[in-house]
Amino acid sequence: MSDYVRNLWYLGAWDHEVPEGGMLSRTLLDEKWLIASLSDGTYAMLADRCPHRFVPLSKGRLEQDVIHCPYHGLGFDRTGACVHNPFPAPPPAHARARTMPVVHRHRGLCFWPGDPEQADPASIPDFAFVDREDMQRSRLVIQGHYELVTDNLMDLTHAEFLHVASFGVNGSIFSGRQSVVTDESGAIWNNWDMEAVTPPMWAAPMLGEGDRVDQWLHMRWHAPAAMALAVGLARAGTGRQDMVVPQMLNPHIITPETRTSSHYFYDHEATPEAEALARQVFVEEDEPMIEAAQQALGEQDFWAARPAILETDAAAIRARRRLMQLRRAEAGAEEKGILAEAG
Repeated sequence: MSDYVRNLWYLGAWDHEVPEGGMLSRTLLDEKWLIASLSDGTYAMLADRCPHRFVPLSKGRLEQDVIHCPYHGLGFDRTGACVHNPFPAPPPAHARARTMPVVHRHRGLCFWPGDPEQADPASIPDFAFVDREDMQRSRLVIQGHYELVTDNLMDLTHAEFLHVASFGVNGSIFSGRQSVVTDESGAIWNNWDMEAVTPPMWAAPMLGEGDRVDQWLHMRWHAPAAMALAVGLARAGTGRQDMVVPQMLNPHIITPETRTSSHYFYDHEATPEAEALARQVFVEEDEPMIEAAQQALGEQDFWAARPAILETDAAAIRARRRLMQLRRAEAGAEEKGILAEAG
């Protein structure tokens, strides 16, 4: 059974990562892919491997929406068809580069690694808030399986331990209320709500001495690993109307690079201070723990390691089980297709 669900949308890159009229090479789901920016404002996604002698097409050039291989000059269009042969012969019809559907949505480039006939852009999760101005969209690579990164993000309790100096909630989660719900879109929500609690240290200067706050941390998950975190802080007793700061809403979108490494897409305010804080949270605090867990597991399957499950793990476990169901469904459909062809 594949480690990846194929018939889902994944985020391949932020749009600014692909130069206008240029190309980006990136490892996604264990394979090298090329994303090209075309003259009509759309994008194409081809395997970064010439079908002739297998060199990376990204080492070549993009000219009039045709990607020219640097080795023997064959040119491929957005469909992967060979449309240019520098020698006195027609372009070889059997030389074709693999492609994937790619859609530009919410400042990102989403790709579909499964059956292209099922690639419905309407099923891309709603991240419209990412389109806001004055935000910087960033990416890093974490050396851990994408589900380990999801576990970290869907387990908000670790903020009380790992993020004391950066994103700490000052012990409020210990008296908070957790709810895990699934909405009509299929999203799994892990919601923590804390009422009349001591404010986090970073908010104290904005409040009077002894003031209490209502605080909430709500994480939304769509398969395979597209998450959005809402953080709210309001003065207690105001029905969450008297906000201390505007509600913060940020993407946390994970795409597998390989079985043991993951692209982590996020955003933050476009200031050096916000960039430094984001890197502190993700690189200095989260990443070492995720990498340590990956190293401890090695090649062992998560469930084979018999993890101890806590009540607070409910959302992360529900997400893992959803992915397991989707993988099994795809494996079953593939097996039926093979049997039908054999029959």
